[in-house]
Amino acid sequence: MLLNDDITKVKGIGDKTKDGFYALGLKTVDDLIHYYPRTYEKFEYITSIDKLIYSERNAVYARVIKSPAIVKLKGKTMITAYVTDSSERVLEIKYFNAPYLVKTLKKDSYHVFRGYVRCVKDRILMSQPRMYSLDDYKKIEGTIGPIYTVNKDLTNARIEKSVKYCLENSDYSNDFIKNEELAENNLLSLKDAIYGIHFPSSVENLSFARKRLVFDEFLSFLYMIRSNEAVNKRKHNPEPMIEVADLKILEEKLPYQLTNSQKEAISDVVKDMSSEYLMNRLIQGDVGSGKTIVAIMALLMSAANGKQGVMMAPTDVLARQHFSLIKEMSNKYKLCIKPVLLVGKLSAKDRREALSMIESGDANVIIGTHAVFQDKVVFKNLALIITDEQHRFGVEQRKMLREKGENPHILVMSATPIPRTLAMIIFADLDISIMKDMPKNRIPISNCVVNSGFRNKAMEFIGNEIKKGHQVYVICPMIDESEADNFNLKNVFDEADEIKDYFKESVNVSILHGKMKPDEKTKVMEDFKDHKSDILVSTTVIEVGIDVPNATVILIENSERFGLSQLHQLRGRVGRSDIPSYCIMMSDDDKPETQKRLKVLNDSNDGFEIAKQDMKLRGPGELSGVRQSGDLSFAMGDVVEDSEIMILADSLFDSFKDRLNDRVSNIVDFRTI
Repeated sequence: MLLNDDITKVKGIGDKTKDGFYALGLKTVDDLIHYYPRTYEKFEYITSIDKLIYSERNAVYARVIKSPAIVKLKGKTMITAYVTDSSERVLEIKYFNAPYLVKTLKKDSYHVFRGYVRCVKDRILMSQPRMYSLDDYKKIEGTIGPIYTVNKDLTNARIEKSVKYCLENSDYSNDFIKNEELAENNLLSLKDAIYGIHFPSSVENLSFARKRLVFDEFLSFLYMIRSNEAVNKRKHNPEPMIEVADLKILEEKLPYQLTNSQKEAISDVVKDMSSEYLMNRLIQGDVGSGKTIVAIMALLMSAANGKQGVMMAPTDVLARQHFSLIKEMSNKYKLCIKPVLLVGKLSAKDRREALSMIESGDANVIIGTHAVFQDKVVFKNLALIITDEQHRFGVEQRKMLREKGENPHILVMSATPIPRTLAMIIFADLDISIMKDMPKNRIPISNCVVNSGFRNKAMEFIGNEIKKGHQVYVICPMIDESEADNFNLKNVFDEADEIKDYFKESVNVSILHGKMKPDEKTKVMEDFKDHKSDILVSTTVIEVGIDVPNATVILIENSERFGLSQLHQLRGRVGRSDIPSYCIMMSDDDKPETQKRLKVLNDSNDGFEIAKQDMKLRGPGELSGVRQSGDLSFAMGDVVEDSEIMILADSLFDSFKDRLNDRVSNIVDFRTI
């Protein structure tokens, strides 16, 4: 079977099932081989109820003591079964929105229950466990299984069988690294890595398989940016801008003093835009370091030189926020900036007016999202492109935007703290300005890590902040209870109900999560900014979001579930004014390694230091998904977690670059970068 064969050549995939694969973009054997699992599950060995490990996933073989009844609760259905085994201890099993299981959970029936366990007083609880027959579970006990992204037409088992057939019946072993080089650098062969990423024999095998594939991805990334480096980094600037007095005048009018880091970054930008080469610069600054004013100064210089500038944000909310700020400043300080907003959710009339103003040049500053990429957007004289947050690593995106103008300058802003040595590798096509100073009016955030025993005290503290007229974020890892198989995890709906019960009518509580429609999310966040609610209960959707200086407390539930860098980004939603602010990280996970990680956040507000400690603390071999935090938009790797692999790829780049010419497009899909 050849790699470019249609998937209908795969046993079990016929005309009826191929559409499900096609819908996932899987059309050839090669597509299937490189369709890696999104995560994995390790099937634990069966244990007895008296030996269950709390707060972890367990498998137990037990007998149903009594057939469960269906209970209706807040629009949901819940069934509770009680099971026991030879230990004679009783385990309480709960299922939500699964009334059909009553027929399966009959009295005296035996099942393997697999799920997270918790203990409340003398009750042992397991919520939403997977259920197996003993024979079926024994076949997978102790193994590691792949979990793929599926759709309504495909099951995980169908994809797993198809992938295994492809691996066993095709030759995907063409490797560009020699055996001695693999041994030298502790890398698996490509064939072993691809098989191991789908069907790892152990956690260690999965770690090595992932290492090789991340290495290939990073090597490919370096090949791409370095092959473009000569064009991107030192491209001649045919129309150098002139330094204008407008920037100094605005600086003097600002109600605050610029930090030394802000002044240095602005100076770098001005020098770039007025030099003989086009600017291609990264402004790397921690959360709250004041990168936005640097971007505004760049836009002002462009406008004062009679040119257009674009500032692109990752979300509608952030784009609207930037637009409101720039428009307000332009009116207040009589700037030559004429801004226009271009986002996905605009009325047909507003969109027509915006496009007309951009094409005619009446608008010299355009604030938007990915909408600025669209073919209908025609610029009169685009000279500056600023990308914010998630677009920071978009080499191909920067290229697309650059083609919108004749010779635009590129400015990329990032709040992801990466050590300079690593940044020099990743951003080889960019000059770098690092902003470490924080605005003088900012008071360092006070942090505390507590367990749920302090919940009432935390609520009391939150209530006092609300009485002062301040606002609060509460972050949960889950949307609703039925979403989680871990009964210990907090979800936004139940959390919001608990908060309402605690405060009664004295506070307004709003909810935000990723399954809401974009315009619903925008409204909730804008209402929170306008202080129409006191507490916003949310998932991590607010990680890169709205700036609410009046928010002084963030409570992060199950904080052990988040990476250190993500916790730092979440914490950055508060402490955005001269008001004292607080971050409460709640966790009942008392494992030493968990407490050590959270202590890093407790002891430091410095994102660069946190990133450094994060790299030290992360160990190999964790059972996580192929796609990691996603911070750097790679298909598989994460430059913080996989920093050593990036450094290895950099050190070997010169040895391998000549072999990559014909291979690079097969290693990684650049559309994800």
